[in-house]
Amino acid sequence: MKTNPGKQFLDTMSKEPGNWKGPIYFNRKDPRLMVPKFNPVMGWTFNFASPYAYITLGAILLIVVLVNVI
Repeated sequence: MKTNPGKQFLDTMSKEPGNWKGPIYFNRKDPRLMVPKFNPVMGWTFNFASPYAYITLGAILLIVVLVNVI
């Protein structure tokens, strides 16, 4: 049975400098698709270890292209 990690644990993971490759967040152990940036005032970013991040970005780009074509 899977247990959900607590909010405090997840926030600790997003504050870990080793999970950041410059502005890119990459952590396979973090189940979230979107995480607060290292400095939360700057907003949110995708967890690029999740395949859903690429699917979401692809869908957004597809929508932008289709809107500009039509």
